Amino acid sequence: MQTEARVGVVVDGGGGRAAVGRRQEQRHIGTAAHLASGGFAGAVSKTCTAPLARLTILFQVAGMHADVAALRNYSIWHEASRIVREEGFRAFWKGNLVTIVHRLPYSAISFYSYDHYKNLLQMVPGLDRDSNNVGVVRLLGGGLAGITSASITYPLDVVRTRLATQKTTRYYKGIFHAVSTICRDEGVKGLYKGLGATLLAP
Repeated sequence: MQTEARVGVVVDGGGGRAAVGRRQEQRHIGTAAHLASGGFAGAVSKTCTAPLARLTILFQVAGMHADVAALRNYSIWHEASRIVREEGFRAFWKGNLVTIVHRLPYSAISFYSYDHYKNLLQMVPGLDRDSNNVGVVRLLGGGLAGITSASITYPLDVVRTRLATQKTTRYYKGIFHAVSTICRDEGVKGLYKGLGATLLAP
């Protein structure tokens, strides 16, 4: 009877470990599926709104490429018709591939670093799990996760903006050419121009 009881315990323990392993595996699969679906949804939405995103960037830098008289007649219709006439319809999606490439790592880094920062913050006295400062932990964790993901993926954001601001003159032929040209002409620091202002933004 004792032998049978011990065997039963061993079998039970093995089954418990297997169940825990299955739950962890399912959680990892669920996380991967969540990130993949989020990345795909983000890519579709960014592709659909890419023409508006490019027009926004061109409006932001319009004063650098036009005189005061030209700016008086500047409008969405004027710029959209210029793009079609001079660059072709596909030019509305300049820089969109970089945006899509940027989306998945940004989401993944933000997702994973948030949990990491939350666990670290809960080790600080007064912010532990038993305290009433759960909101503070989430706020600080989310902020730090945003800073981390923005800092790591910022070069892709710079490349996207450079590609989107090109008009008829092409300085960059694509993503890799843009990265290599910026590093050659401006140094690696050129890929992080404007990062400080981005991190200070809400």
